[in-house]
Amino acid sequence: MSAVTDFYGRISPYLAHRPGSALATRGHAWLVRRTGGRVGGRLAGAEVLVLRTTGRRSGEPRDAPVFFVPHGDGFAVVASNGASKRTPAWWLNLQAEPDAEAHVRGTSHPVRARLATAAEIEELWPRFVGVYSGYAHYKAIATRELPVVVLEPR
Repeated sequence: MSAVTDFYGRISPYLAHRPGSALATRGHAWLVRRTGGRVGGRLAGAEVLVLRTTGRRSGEPRDAPVFFVPHGDGFAVVASNGASKRTPAWWLNLQAEPDAEAHVRGTSHPVRARLATAAEIEELWPRFVGVYSGYAHYKAIATRELPVVVLEPR
């Protein structure tokens, strides 16, 4: 684990839901989308996609930058929320409306979300830890399951 990744993995659980964190997340998503991922498309050594969901209560589009790994013709992401007790809003939104868009490297991909199977999790989890070792720390301290979500092309 690099020093930067280790530091980020250990402080990010304490940064979630702090004043300004929502603004920082929206700014990060805007920057990744605006620059096609050239700026903000990698964080702590991992690639970032911007997941655009539909707000389950508002019906408005919501953007969330998340680490990902390629999976089949789509992507896989972890609903970790920095190991917070709270489930990430984007996962709650996807449970209400699974159709979304994944913006990766300047390209928009229409996707449909589903929970990964046990076999997929077994294959994907080491890959997630490989791209961002902070996930190992998150899993160790989480008080809830960290859902692995598959984003399949639609």
